[in-house]
Amino acid sequence: MQHKPIEILIVDDHPMVIEGLKALLDDEEGILVKECFTDGKSTLTYLDYNVADVILLDVNLPDINGVDMVQPILDRRKDIKILVLSTYNEGSIITKVINNGVKGYLLKNVGADELTTAIYRVFKGGVYYAESVQIILEESAAQKTVQLPKLTRREKHVLNLIAQGKRTNDIAEELFISPLTVETHRRNLMQKLKVSNAAAMVRFAMENHLI
Repeated sequence: MQHKPIEILIVDDHPMVIEGLKALLDDEEGILVKECFTDGKSTLTYLDYNVADVILLDVNLPDINGVDMVQPILDRRKDIKILVLSTYNEGSIITKVINNGVKGYLLKNVGADELTTAIYRVFKGGVYYAESVQIILEESAAQKTVQLPKLTRREKHVLNLIAQGKRTNDIAEELFISPLTVETHRRNLMQKLKVSNAAAMVRFAMENHLI
């Protein structure tokens, strides 16, 4: 008796990656690539009316961040298994998508055998994290045990406003302090967080849940 193949959706912003994955999975008898998408909106629209067993989901999509795609996918199809296949190897991102409900995470340098193994594993109700991903998660967890810098209440206020994209004068007006004081807080924050610019400061703060 022939079993129904595992129906796969591929979601990746690079058509060449999609074609490569299709070619690889087309050789696997128990797997059927049902549809492919290059953006999040088309994927969600499809899932409003159709089902699949497993989604290969990239984190970097042009319209909806892959991290933010997880919950809308599961809201539409709670039984679907999400397997992230991405170039992102940052512990914070991996942890976020895992907490959101994905069943596996692979980096795009994964081999064909490991990819198919992961698909079968999550389809059967298990989870699969590549060995390299497990190492990243362990290192990320170890880093979190390091004492984070202590920020004052005012520094946290300034940091939150910087993260919102507000400029020095706007922050000064909102907090009833001088622009010079804002700049002093900004310098102190960068020194405490050991970063050299505002973008890196906000990124560090978000990754370490300081804001």
